[in-house]
Amino acid sequence: MNLKNKKVLITGATGGIGNSLIKKFNDLGAKIVATGTNEQKLTNLKNNFPSIKIEKFKLDEHSEIESFIDKIDKELEGLEILINNAGITLDNLSIRLTEENWKKVIDINLNSSFFMCKFAIKKMLKKKYGKIINITSVIGHTGNAGQANYAASKAGIIGFSKSLAIEYAKKNININCVSPGFIKTEMTEKINEKSKEILIDKIPAGTIGSGEDVSNCVAFLASDEAKYINGETIHVNGGLYMA
Repeated sequence: MNLKNKKVLITGATGGIGNSLIKKFNDLGAKIVATGTNEQKLTNLKNNFPSIKIEKFKLDEHSEIESFIDKIDKELEGLEILINNAGITLDNLSIRLTEENWKKVIDINLNSSFFMCKFAIKKMLKKKYGKIINITSVIGHTGNAGQANYAASKAGIIGFSKSLAIEYAKKNININCVSPGFIKTEMTEKINEKSKEILIDKIPAGTIGSGEDVSNCVAFLASDEAKYINGETIHVNGGLYMA
């Protein structure tokens, strides 16, 4: 895969999958802007990968997304690849789920991803080239108890990504999703061991995935080797869910 000097914006860069994405694209020679909200983690990321640029940005500030994309486009001298990886969970059973926590998850995971795509596409149209990879989740396909808000947000990303793929396919812009299953991250490390064992038993591969498993797939979709793949969701889950 040749991603040398490709100009990439990666959101949610400070999490487990985000770190793997940064490492993969950096190793492949891409020019990267990484975003997150945790200043210390962003600083650590910069120390580990000195060639990347970091930007602290809150994705729920929707009115600022257009100007943020303008800024990144200028910094990179033409945004070519957007990876929407940022996301949160605020879990609870549906009857206990507050309106605030429903809206917050939808706002950050779904709405922000859409607006990032919308304004990135405007830049890509000028170049007549672009790749967008939206990170979703197996939960967006299967649902999960206590995660109605998260499941809805991830399923929504899959839906709008298909629509955008249809709208801009003839403009040389590819829009796809990668749907991770049970991947070793800070988020999954919070699950107690008994629950973890039960979940692993359901995975045909019999093991938890790594951030690298996800980043390998994303890098492929970002490359020109994947130019005829559009509007698809690729599952990285060890067989936990098969479309």
